[in-house]
Amino acid sequence: MLATQHVTTLGQSLWLDNLSRSLIRDGTLARYIAEDGVSGVTSNPTIFHQALQTSPYYADDLARLKAAEPDAERRYEALIVADVQAACDLLHPVHEASGGRDGYVSLEVAPRWAYDAPRTVAEAQRLAAAVDRRNLLIKVPGTPEGLSAFEALTTLGVNVNVTLLFSVAQTQAVFDAYLRGLAARTRAGADVRRSKAVASLFLSRVDTLVDTHLTAIGTEEALALRGKAAVAMARIAYRRYRDTFHGAPFAELARQGASPQFLLWASTGVKNPAYPDLLYVEPLIGAETINTLPDKTLAALRDHGQPAARLEEGAAEAATQLDTLARLGIDMDQVGQRLQADGVRLFEEAYQKLLQAG
Repeated sequence: MLATQHVTTLGQSLWLDNLSRSLIRDGTLARYIAEDGVSGVTSNPTIFHQALQTSPYYADDLARLKAAEPDAERRYEALIVADVQAACDLLHPVHEASGGRDGYVSLEVAPRWAYDAPRTVAEAQRLAAAVDRRNLLIKVPGTPEGLSAFEALTTLGVNVNVTLLFSVAQTQAVFDAYLRGLAARTRAGADVRRSKAVASLFLSRVDTLVDTHLTAIGTEEALALRGKAAVAMARIAYRRYRDTFHGAPFAELARQGASPQFLLWASTGVKNPAYPDLLYVEPLIGAETINTLPDKTLAALRDHGQPAARLEEGAAEAATQLDTLARLGIDMDQVGQRLQADGVRLFEEAYQKLLQAG
């Protein structure tokens, strides 16, 4: 059994953090699904910008669209909606076999609406209608306005991947919004059995920022914590997940057939080359979670991964590490707020480059 396949037997889904027409047409995505057990795909403006820059399969469609469609955003959507539909179709058997718990493809609302809840709701509904696949997740940022939109979309029955989460507090706020949205949906007499949402907690970017603070502090205690904040944060977030979705807050919704909002580990390619390439993979394997991997990290897992269910190990140590960071003056909530704002800005920059390229 490949290490990638072994991970899935431990209750974690592996999704690919990449999507392009080359992956679809060259058979790479189909091979990942068949051989590695990949059961989902995530995308974002940066990924699609890279796809348009490197894949040879867009040129003809792009030329045709430039002649017929003057709006760059509509040209972009025409290209990527077709890719998302094709990926959804490849993953449809996985979605059906899992009873709707897996097999999803994510497509992001334009980042410029990150602070506009009503427009996010409208855009999410429009994109969901354009793709028209049951196994689509619309990506909405975890900003306060994004959470308001997420709650409304859950009530309306639109399935969502809440992205750009960088702290335990932000993650818990997402869980709470999901509960409220599902409760409102049940009060309206609607079925929650096909409702689905995931919460994407970003990891490597957290360590990158926290490490700069620890290096600046420079004490032996501070330096020993470098490369540990993100995994500690993820372990505590998972404990919150268990408390929320396997406890009283979700009990009544579970009886009505609702699914928990799984945690998704995002930004799992290491940015510091001194760190192990599976730093955000091996310690975070556990039931009812998703890890979305860039191609390089997926290959590393396949090549030399040693999967084991380690996510619930070291929870006490993780709490101690976060307490130590706080004592050293590193406020993880502030770290999360800064990184979320930076994430929105970076995705908007990538989105504008994408429109210029198209």
